[in-house]
Amino acid sequence: MPHEHDHTHGHDHHHSHDGHDHAHPHPHRPDQDDGLTDYQAMEIALRELLIEKGVLSAEEIRRAVEAMDARSPTDGARVVARAWTDPAFRARLLADGSAACAELGIDMGPTKLVVVENTAEVHNMVVCTLCSCYPRFLLGLPPDWYKSRAYRSRAVREPRAVLEEFGTHIPDRTTVRVHDSTADMRYLVLPRRPEGTEGWDEARLAALVGRDAMIGVALPRQP
Repeated sequence: MPHEHDHTHGHDHHHSHDGHDHAHPHPHRPDQDDGLTDYQAMEIALRELLIEKGVLSAEEIRRAVEAMDARSPTDGARVVARAWTDPAFRARLLADGSAACAELGIDMGPTKLVVVENTAEVHNMVVCTLCSCYPRFLLGLPPDWYKSRAYRSRAVREPRAVLEEFGTHIPDRTTVRVHDSTADMRYLVLPRRPEGTEGWDEARLAALVGRDAMIGVALPRQP
């Protein structure tokens, strides 16, 4: 179930964003944790055990990791751009995200993809409070801040404050809805199409869609 926050206070009454996907530490926002996390230690132990038992070879694991590293938010941006230009596809995407992505040749595997749409009334934001569940097939590897304890806890407790730290200002009248990902279900935010893009083709529109906008902590780049 999504966590819904409808705050009556805020710092601004207009949308603004500098269009930058935050891949580096920010002095006032959730940042990555120091040291080796429990999940990292578990991954190392499991990987070594799989190799030792002969279930997988080190080369097979390396190739799988390289394939994951090669993924990027490009596919997610392509999905968003298609939804912006094709109302029928948008309806199918909101009804069944995994099936709609398959239409574009993107296989979500056994994972259920739920697509949530931003409107003037609702702004959606995605988190995984337990670990780092994330739509990797669409967005690539999650950024460090998404996996940090600070973001995982604060996104639910004080989403507007977190959004402000990303430079994303949501009007007081707009509900901020936080969606908690799970092991078998991922969320993708369908941002609002920027004004002034009428008549643009999908490739040009996709260039406006950054990773952070599809997580919900940012807005699309302005034309």
